[in-house]
Amino acid sequence: MPVSPARVAAFEILLRIDQADSYASELLHAQRLAKLSREDHGLSTELVMGVLRWRSVLDQRISEYLTQPFAKLDLEVLTALRLGAYQMLFLDRIPNHAAVDGSVELIKRARKRSAAGMVNAVLRRLSNDFHFSQQQREGGHPAEQLQLAAHPQWLVERWAEVYGAEVTEKICAYDQLAPKTTIRINDCELVEELRREGVTLKPGSLLTSASSADRGYITRTKAFRERRLIIQDEASQLVALLVGKGDSLLDCCAAPGGKTRILAEQNPKSSVTAVELHPHRAALLKKLVPLENVRVISGDVRRLPLAMKFDRVLLDAPCSGTGTLARNPEIKWRLKLEDIPRLQAYQLEILLSAMNQVAARGRLVYSTCSLEPEENSDVIEKALSANSSFRVVDCRDELLRLKREGELATEDMDRLLSGPYLRTIPGVHSYDGFFAAVLERN
Repeated sequence: MPVSPARVAAFEILLRIDQADSYASELLHAQRLAKLSREDHGLSTELVMGVLRWRSVLDQRISEYLTQPFAKLDLEVLTALRLGAYQMLFLDRIPNHAAVDGSVELIKRARKRSAAGMVNAVLRRLSNDFHFSQQQREGGHPAEQLQLAAHPQWLVERWAEVYGAEVTEKICAYDQLAPKTTIRINDCELVEELRREGVTLKPGSLLTSASSADRGYITRTKAFRERRLIIQDEASQLVALLVGKGDSLLDCCAAPGGKTRILAEQNPKSSVTAVELHPHRAALLKKLVPLENVRVISGDVRRLPLAMKFDRVLLDAPCSGTGTLARNPEIKWRLKLEDIPRLQAYQLEILLSAMNQVAARGRLVYSTCSLEPEENSDVIEKALSANSSFRVVDCRDELLRLKREGELATEDMDRLLSGPYLRTIPGVHSYDGFFAAVLERN
């Protein structure tokens, strides 16, 4: 029996995510999936992201029907079970028999034929189980319990301690929904071009130059393929706008390039140096930001081969990514508690190095897409203790500047601030979780 191309693609992507620590967002937009029809690509995306978002819930339900230890399942077998379980428990439009048969055929294709009977038996027992209705998925006590259960317990407990139970529930609920597809666009002709390809836009909630797709698929447009526009969350765009204007700008950890692009567009007559550690990502950055005032360097921020100082520096530091779990749900299952102090040590090291590149009276914006204080305010405090030549600039002043310049759409700036820092929280805000601090050299 043939398996649908959408299920085959989803199965292969989920295997690569586990085997090679790949990211779903990159694999789902890879060129090899361009041959899929719009419908198959949509279903493949739904299956991949759904399994990743609800993995712990799916594993719990699957384990109830196993006659062997869960830990002994081959990855191919477990992936097929997760795909079948997700379709039956969360997708009302797919018949149970299609979900079961599809997973059995995937196992056969993966040369695990001996496990086909077990997969069939487990999923058929599960097919008679409870369907999570749309109402239960989106509201009410059962949904809240499921959303919390779809996150590692240690992470939920941390957030409850830092943000409180109510905000933690909002974060977990937001993480389980597909995020908006947001772009930065000021070109009326490009808006019309997108409309002709079936994409209509609605204004962003945070920035005047941000728009999200109301209808259609931005990733299927000519402008996206030609890299004339890129998908970028509103909070990520805001971080780049905080950097402001200067004659010389440095983007320290620049890939994939969304923020670099904004720096260059906001400073068209200035030089922008973009540094990326990994050569292959630096090469991709050159393609994504083909602007004349941008110079891309492959190198380590801790050992920059640059003698000059910069008016404006952006350090969007490598981090846990816990503010982007709606977009990158695989992070939930990779991150460990012991990773956070290791990340903090690295973030502090590269921040201290980046501070050395700031000219007198110049500014540095430090940011992460993490919700963890250790990676954010704690890093800033440690850096200022080590280098007293900087002071913290209140982000409120920068938000007021952006409001005057016509960039900021919202009036409620207090919701974007935590003390002198920018702090967005998924669920509390309708965009990713970002932290940013503005430092100025004396």
